[in-house]
Amino acid sequence: MVTRPRIDIQAVTELTELADYIVPFAIRVVCDFSVADELTEGPRSVEELAKATGTHAPTLLRVLRALAGRGIFAEVSPEVFELTPMAEPLRSDHPFSVRECFPLMPPDIRSWARLSDSIRTGRTSFDDLHDRPYYDWMAAHPYECVRFERSAESVNPLVLRTLVPAVDWSGIGTLVDVGGGHGTFLAGLLRRLPEMRAVLLDLPHVVTEVPQVLDRAGVSGRCEVVGGDFLRAVPEGGDAYLLKTVLHDWDDERAALILRNVRAAMREDSRVLVVESIRESGDGYDVGKIMDVKALALFGGHTRTQAEFRSLFEAAGLRMAGVSRTPTMSVIEAGAR
Repeated sequence: MVTRPRIDIQAVTELTELADYIVPFAIRVVCDFSVADELTEGPRSVEELAKATGTHAPTLLRVLRALAGRGIFAEVSPEVFELTPMAEPLRSDHPFSVRECFPLMPPDIRSWARLSDSIRTGRTSFDDLHDRPYYDWMAAHPYECVRFERSAESVNPLVLRTLVPAVDWSGIGTLVDVGGGHGTFLAGLLRRLPEMRAVLLDLPHVVTEVPQVLDRAGVSGRCEVVGGDFLRAVPEGGDAYLLKTVLHDWDDERAALILRNVRAAMREDSRVLVVESIRESGDGYDVGKIMDVKALALFGGHTRTQAEFRSLFEAAGLRMAGVSRTPTMSVIEAGAR
């Protein structure tokens, strides 16, 4: 006997909305053209917006109407739009702006289109498509590398607000930021902790952007910038070593190598602070599970449970000391074993 499926119209509607990529792509397009920035003074016509952003007015109208139907922008009169609460964070000057968070990056998009290959083979679709790992490809494409770093760092103001109160920063005179990117997170941290000094380590082609970021934050005199590879070595002498959203990019073998390099550089009393999304069990929404699929498609790594982090630390000669959970990410602290 064949059991007929239960019909739930709401479930079908919700599933259709979740599976649709029209709205996510439309959001990325209006971010690329900074449309929200042109509405900061109030409603404007599509013709005005198109002229200001260098776009085709009838086509821009179609995109804005689609987004307005989801609460992103509002059409207050025919072909005139204004910001809504959901559109406000798309402004460049918003305190928690996410405009840089959504770049339309062709190499990433092509890799997502090959996700079925990853599921079939277990390999990273980006590597197979581009014949090299993600960060090697970025090193050869400076424009896309800058866009990637800005995207990764766009949520830092929100993460800083939740993270700083959750960590005991006392006793950290020098913080080594391992894989610190363009330094926006570290710059924000140094502004909030004026007694701290820091060292930022990242690949040579990445750290070229760091001095300008530190200068704008007024903290350049308190931070040394080092171009290097954390798969080879990490600067010595830190009271604490920060790895923010680094380990999920790597498989267990290379993640343990990174941590062993940190262990070799640290003193017996140094601390390790790993900032990551911890993958939880159960069916509830969990950003760690979402990021796990992104790591599969692009980076070749994976997110980890708390128990998996403990095992990873032990393999590197470290001991997990505690976990602090925040509304954005978790801080996993470790010390010498």
